[in-house]
Amino acid sequence: MSTIPDITHGADDIVVPFQVEEIDLRGRVIRLGRSVSTMIDRHGYPAPVARVLAEATALTLLLGSGLKFDGRLILQTQTNGPVRMVVVDVATPDRVRALARFDAEAVDAAIAAGQAEPASLLGDGQLVMTIDQGGDMQRYQGIVSLDGQGLEKAADQYFRQSEQIDTRVRLAAAEEFVAGDNGLTRAWRAGGVLVQHLPKASTGHRDLDPGDAPDGTAIPEPDEAWAEARALTDTIGDDELVDRNLSPERLLFRLFHERGVRVFDAQDVREHCTCSRDRIDGIIRSFSKDERRDMVEDGAITVTCEYCSSSYRFAPGEFDAAE
Repeated sequence: MSTIPDITHGADDIVVPFQVEEIDLRGRVIRLGRSVSTMIDRHGYPAPVARVLAEATALTLLLGSGLKFDGRLILQTQTNGPVRMVVVDVATPDRVRALARFDAEAVDAAIAAGQAEPASLLGDGQLVMTIDQGGDMQRYQGIVSLDGQGLEKAADQYFRQSEQIDTRVRLAAAEEFVAGDNGLTRAWRAGGVLVQHLPKASTGHRDLDPGDAPDGTAIPEPDEAWAEARALTDTIGDDELVDRNLSPERLLFRLFHERGVRVFDAQDVREHCTCSRDRIDGIIRSFSKDERRDMVEDGAITVTCEYCSSSYRFAPGEFDAAE
């Protein structure tokens, strides 16, 4: 834990928790590089679709990194827009995989019409968030209407209606050119910030020192505090959220140094798919012999993972012999 800004300058694929004690604020900043670029490049998504996927991934990790148990958080959009569906699957605390399904002609038309922003590409429909704690624990599912409002506003609405917590979310994604041995190559970046207002009891007791806030800093009333926090968060530019040369710590210092921001240890995240040959084998064995026979093409049963594009090839005799 530190109140010193810029301690991990330029770090990627991390979530940084923070707290601003004087205005009853807590939150997290996320910065994604290689992880989100890998998922996008693997599928060759058009740039506008890639941006939707990148922002959805940042949002899901912002939410999932706050869970205090080993389990999964799954974000899924179901809409009538050119991007029909986005699924982001986070296995807490640090693994993520994601995919998008889209209508290529509709995406091209949206680009030509100048309507390729994420909210327009998603269109009307639902954002569904599922929390799975595993074992015998009951799943929790929250549903928010999108209706053209985009992921940021949908996330704010989700917290208002499900947890009654004042929340502001900012998301951004962008392409960049990276110099390498073979010249310049394209890569994707994503970033975001989530801030939540959690007022303390009316006693005004504070159990943490105010970090780097100047002595004598006035403590605002709860409504004023949230208005201040929201206004400060809205000053963040999209470029600041994805800038590899602006660390999350320095960004937070820019925003909240007058109130005193406390920055906690960063949490790494990584792109990781849970598929494996053994898992696919088990799924195929759950089908009947006749159903497996219908799966055979060119003398083999081939299964390709939609998330990571890994392909698994099985000889039909492997299953028949076992039976």
